[in-house]
Amino acid sequence: MFSLSDLKQTKIYQEALEEGRQEGRQEGRQEGRQEGRQEGKILSKIESIPRMIKLGLSLEIIAASLDLPLEIVQAEAKRNQD
Repeated sequence: MFSLSDLKQTKIYQEALEEGRQEGRQEGRQEGRQEGRQEGKILSKIESIPRMIKLGLSLEIIAASLDLPLEIVQAEAKRNQD
């Protein structure tokens, strides 16, 4: 009778397992790059808030222009006052 442990030792099983691992690593790298890009975009937006305040724009306009929640813009404005 062919058991699970016998199956795991076959070349086909080992190749399929390795292929699955490689695909998983590749998907993980792609997701990591996408998350990094998104974080970079948000940081870039946050870094522009003090300049926009200096230009005299209201916090509401800044939030709408940068497509950020008003709470984030308010927190960054407060942080830059100190």
